[in-house]
Amino acid sequence: MQPSGIRKFFDVVRTMEGAISLGVGEPDFVTPWNVRDAAIRSLRRGYTQYTGNRGLPELCNLISRYLAERFGVEYPAERIIVTVGASEAIDLALRAVCDEGDEILVPEPSYVSYSPIIALTGAKPVALPCVADNDFILTPEEIEKAVTPRTKAIILPYPNNPTGAVMTRAQLEAVAPVIIERDLLVISDEIYAELNYEGAHFSVAALPGMRERTVYIGGFSKAFAMTGWRVGFVCAPAEIDAAMLKIHQYTILCAPQMSQRAAVCALKEGFSDGFASVEEMRAEYFRRGRFLAGEFNRLGLKCFMPKGAFYIFADVGDTGMDGEAFASALLREQKVAVVPGEAFGAAGKNFVRASYAASMQQLSEAVRRIEAFLTQNAKMS
Repeated sequence: MQPSGIRKFFDVVRTMEGAISLGVGEPDFVTPWNVRDAAIRSLRRGYTQYTGNRGLPELCNLISRYLAERFGVEYPAERIIVTVGASEAIDLALRAVCDEGDEILVPEPSYVSYSPIIALTGAKPVALPCVADNDFILTPEEIEKAVTPRTKAIILPYPNNPTGAVMTRAQLEAVAPVIIERDLLVISDEIYAELNYEGAHFSVAALPGMRERTVYIGGFSKAFAMTGWRVGFVCAPAEIDAAMLKIHQYTILCAPQMSQRAAVCALKEGFSDGFASVEEMRAEYFRRGRFLAGEFNRLGLKCFMPKGAFYIFADVGDTGMDGEAFASALLREQKVAVVPGEAFGAAGKNFVRASYAASMQQLSEAVRRIEAFLTQNAKMS
């Protein structure tokens, strides 16, 4: 098992004066003040104890309402577990469902944690390569080809990190019959649900017959600018929920109460003002993404125009370098950090990921440095 390709570059950047990091997927927005204040008030009142394993009942109820009203997904509060970020939710889901020798279908490129966690359970990750020519989405045919008698589940990571791809309702409706016919579980990682630039996000769990076979993963890190608070959640069919809760009890116990109370405030304020801060961030990310994708394409780094999340996935193959060589040289020569695409699976070998969760000033300066780098290494075919 290799160390995270994201963290490797992030650790170098932290020690490099004047570096610009487009590597880590972390909002540059500060958590709204009212949310921070709710956590401060909770500390002053002495709310520093454990909560129940599922989390604060008030938070579970608000998450249930949030999913229903924002995405049309119905999960009762008693089937929601508040987790230490969406990362714990992914780990719980995979450990709960994977047996030794099971096969789990993983679209690639996709988030770096899926395959290592699957391997840790004794199951086998099976890559489903997605390509730029098809907007990096899954097709029924690709799923059908990959299924074997050992296939137990498929991960649906949309909006997608690192590509910015989104699967529409029609595209999800196209793959659902294969999933049902093959009796697969779905682990739907929808941490970027609020960052969908194609319109209202649609969840696979909202399709007829799919909620009963879907583990839904969400959280507060991305859309609510709450990465360091470590609050996520997971919802699942009853038997999987029970298994996840046991693992959660024995490993984590509960998410920090102060963070949970901050999340309560984030949802309450969202319901009262129409999630204004979320909408503001989404609009700003949309603007930044269009700018950065336009500049990358101008420079000859072909990229897919992101439809969700906050990443550009650029093809650097015409430079004569693969993603690893390009990222290493760019960091060394111009102090700009991007992530080699192969960190997200073999399908990303000739790509790099750049996060636009950075200020326009930083993005503009990064583009200037990348252009200088390309000029100095003029190998574009």
